[in-house]
Amino acid sequence: MNAAILPAEQTGAEQNPVLNIAIFLVFVAVTMVIVIRASRSNKSAADFYAGGRSFSGRQNGVAIAGDYLSAASFLGIVGAIAINGYDGFLYSIGFLVAWLVALLLVAELMRNTAKFTMADVLSFRLQQRPVRMAAALTTLAVSFFYLLAQMAGAGGLVSLLLGVNDALGQSLVIAVVGVVMICYVLIGGMKGTTWVQIIKAVLLIAGAGAMTIWVLALKGFNFSAVLDAAVNHPENANGAAILAPGLQYGANPIDFVSLALALVLGTAGLPHVLMRFYTVPTAKDARKSVVWAIWLIGIFYLFTLVLGYGAGALVGPETIAEAPGGQNSAAPLLAAELGGPLLLGFISAVAFATILAVVAGLTITASASFAHDIYNSVLKKGRASAKQEVKVARITTLVIGAAAILGGIGVQGQNVAFLVALAFAVAASANLPTILYSLFWSKFTTRGAVWSMVGGLLSAVVLIALSPVVSGSETAMLGPDVDFAVFPLQNPGIVSIPLGFLLGWLGSVTSSRKESKRLAAEMEVRALTGYGAEPPVQH
Repeated sequence: MNAAILPAEQTGAEQNPVLNIAIFLVFVAVTMVIVIRASRSNKSAADFYAGGRSFSGRQNGVAIAGDYLSAASFLGIVGAIAINGYDGFLYSIGFLVAWLVALLLVAELMRNTAKFTMADVLSFRLQQRPVRMAAALTTLAVSFFYLLAQMAGAGGLVSLLLGVNDALGQSLVIAVVGVVMICYVLIGGMKGTTWVQIIKAVLLIAGAGAMTIWVLALKGFNFSAVLDAAVNHPENANGAAILAPGLQYGANPIDFVSLALALVLGTAGLPHVLMRFYTVPTAKDARKSVVWAIWLIGIFYLFTLVLGYGAGALVGPETIAEAPGGQNSAAPLLAAELGGPLLLGFISAVAFATILAVVAGLTITASASFAHDIYNSVLKKGRASAKQEVKVARITTLVIGAAAILGGIGVQGQNVAFLVALAFAVAASANLPTILYSLFWSKFTTRGAVWSMVGGLLSAVVLIALSPVVSGSETAMLGPDVDFAVFPLQNPGIVSIPLGFLLGWLGSVTSSRKESKRLAAEMEVRALTGYGAEPPVQH
């Protein structure tokens, strides 16, 4: 989702680029010092990929929250609530409920079974080469589309942070984000990236919490008064309808069901979230980290409810909708309304820092997947040393960083909401069915895994390409003049997710090759008990 851009006439008196730059540079300087200190203990592949499995459940839970709460979702959800009321809050509910799936079905079992990446689980009892290639393909696809959305969001935040509105200035800032991201990963590995996520999560939740208290204080700490003010705002043409379901999805509820399926099931298949489970020493800590993440993310999404309706009450939906950033300008406009240039500077700088942290997490996930799954396991057949593997991961980081910079510049100014939807849809369609089948179905085969991952990936990509988010609508990426949209829904989840499960089952039952029953039994014991899982690295 594009981040907000405030119109010059509204922010001219309030915008303070020097203050905004100073706040942002302080964050970068502090986190870079921490990253450099963390890098001193990076001595092995486990250190670079999994932080030496040295983080506690609480620390990892805060880092997971930092990974999950991207600037795009923060700005987008507040704006969706400000414009569409109840229906906008359904995004928050979907994102939060998704963690119950991760907690109950994935977190502990993944930690017990794998080593560094999602493909470690999928290839445990199946053929290494085809499964790792397919898993690396879906990991890179999800990570890259998520990266594009974050980089485009960085370009959109430029006017808030620096007062730069031209395309060249935004392109330069996207490049700066990419370079800083590469430095975080190259220098600090997973340890450095995790500490950046922890700091960012604390700042983002603290900033949103302060704004929430401020909004409630203006209305006597009475949330009903905030809702009344939003309903009665002169710019609210929908009246009390913003308090009831149906304003956004009433015309096509199937579209919401499809989106909800992707959000709820996609989280448990996001590779950069799954990789976080390997940074803790025990399965108990993996469980604890998800519980911490649920609490923090849940509290944050309650803040977005107050902030969304608060923006509707204090700024007005028409003002928000007419800003160049559209819905996504709600949170920055509210910050400017509440605290002037200081709060606007803090919120915009924290949102920018959020992008830095999220893209760093995505980059190290994609790099680890290529180096560990393709280079070492497939090309070198597991014979590469840890030093060689980490070297390839660092080279991959440079390549992915450069691609993200070019891609972010290419999609700036475009409607990039479809990139976020695509990332979740691919994760839910390709990754989650294969993970669940691998963990819970003893008759799952290599053919089933490859069919599920490749089929889920292709179906999600093709259906989104043929949907209204790409062509044929006013908000389409290619505009209303180009129209080849034959798929009516904006998210393919309701079709591609069942298809991913179906292909996994069909490939398995039609496969003539029988997988090892001994490995299936060993995987089940390891997943349920943790026996045989790699012990924590001692320093």
